Amino acid sequence: LSPALPSPCPMNLTRLSAIFLLLPLVSMATNEPPGCKIRVTSKGLEMLRQETLKFVEEELENITIPDLQGKEGRFQYSIKDVKITELNLTHADLRFQPDLGLLFEVHNSSITLNFQRHILYWFFNDVGSINASAEGVNIHTALQLSRDVVGRLKISNISCDAAISKMRAKFSGTLGSPHERLSLHLSNSLFFQLRPRICPVLNHAGLVLMNSLLDTVPVRTPVDNYVGIDYSLLSDPEVTSASLDMDFRGMFFDRHNESDTIVNYAAMPVIREFDRMVYLALSEYFFDSGMYAYFQAGVFRMQIARDRVGMARGIATLSDGSSLATSRVPAVPRQPCGSVGERRAPPRGSRSAVKYKLTINIQHTLAIAPPPRLFQIALLIENKMNAKVSMKGKKLAIHMDLRRFRIYSNQSALESLALIPLQGPLKTLLQLVVVPIINDRTKKGVQIPLPEGMDFTEEVVQYHTGFITIGANLHFSKGLREVIEKNRPPPGPARAPHASPHPPPPHHAF
Repeated sequence: LSPALPSPCPMNLTRLSAIFLLLPLVSMATNEPPGCKIRVTSKGLEMLRQETLKFVEEELENITIPDLQGKEGRFQYSIKDVKITELNLTHADLRFQPDLGLLFEVHNSSITLNFQRHILYWFFNDVGSINASAEGVNIHTALQLSRDVVGRLKISNISCDAAISKMRAKFSGTLGSPHERLSLHLSNSLFFQLRPRICPVLNHAGLVLMNSLLDTVPVRTPVDNYVGIDYSLLSDPEVTSASLDMDFRGMFFDRHNESDTIVNYAAMPVIREFDRMVYLALSEYFFDSGMYAYFQAGVFRMQIARDRVGMARGIATLSDGSSLATSRVPAVPRQPCGSVGERRAPPRGSRSAVKYKLTINIQHTLAIAPPPRLFQIALLIENKMNAKVSMKGKKLAIHMDLRRFRIYSNQSALESLALIPLQGPLKTLLQLVVVPIINDRTKKGVQIPLPEGMDFTEEVVQYHTGFITIGANLHFSKGLREVIEKNRPPPGPARAPHASPHPPPPHHAF
């Protein structure tokens, strides 16, 4: 009889079962839906190609070749001040490389050089300049795009290969025939000096200079004194042959309590178009997190002074502890009158195929004095607003418009009925005082994750169920060189950024 196999340990089975149960939760945690999505299409890449080609030409012109000297037969020579005078990169292409990033290629191009010569042949001393040309220049550069540790888009790796099919040096002067014998030797020397220097220049241009341009894209940055926004990438960009898609967190946060945020349960924004240069998609979470952050920061708490109310004759006073009277009291206009409004819960937005609607619930208190007596009325106000989304450059702005207004009391139906005369004056107050204040803040806009010097133009906003999309073309307000030189880090040790103290919680008085 064979010995019985040991039975599995119940404890091990329990642990194994727990691991399998936790695997879906781990997958859900890592698959956070984006609040903001950006797609760059092939049309947008074509515009980037023009700026990239100009930038590459400027970098290649800065290639430095050391002075050369030597002896070839009866020739003693020295060349110095080698400079690239012209680049003819007529056949250059920039395209998407699926699952990698970008591919920049130059085919059948030429580079013209000029240098000073000093040649000694027998007792002849020849001094002058020489023009040389590199023909059949081919450059193949692949740029890998990925997300770094802080969630920023970076060029993480570059593979480069450069080839030159022919190098020629053209002499002028009386010693034409001897110079022709020397030109082959000098051409080979220049070939071995120029070709190995092309890829290091392009590697530096991508890994250092272009990454400094990507550093201008906001990741976790303040919007104003009260809230900030998180544009960190959730994953590496998705690259196909037709587009580059990037998923950003797109979450606002209270600068006084950055960990107090809401969970993203919104629908995934979807971009299906390829007709424009760039597309921006924003989910409901993008807007809801912004309203929640401002709500937590206390921005929506308002105190309106008597001279701004403009409706004191219609204000109701509490005649006793429970009943509400709506009589017009002649003495009321001569007394201090104020209004305090505070949102009971963060505003919530919803998007349909035609517009963006915002629901705001406010607990409103009307106070009438003189001291020491104080009469207060607790009102519940529900506002329905339409929000128009627009783009200006790289700023996303919202304009609010009050569409529906309802006022009621949570104490009794009788109090709600008695509040009907206040509905008109309070709606006027919101339209003339409160909504303009909100629009004054939202019209300043929030920057979308684009590099400095790059703006949206000819944008078209489309509303979908659960998200909006903005299709636009790109415009360079600044050249790549200008932006890179502006943001080039200064020499010397890096200094720690100065942390400014947070402002006190806001309390608006009007």
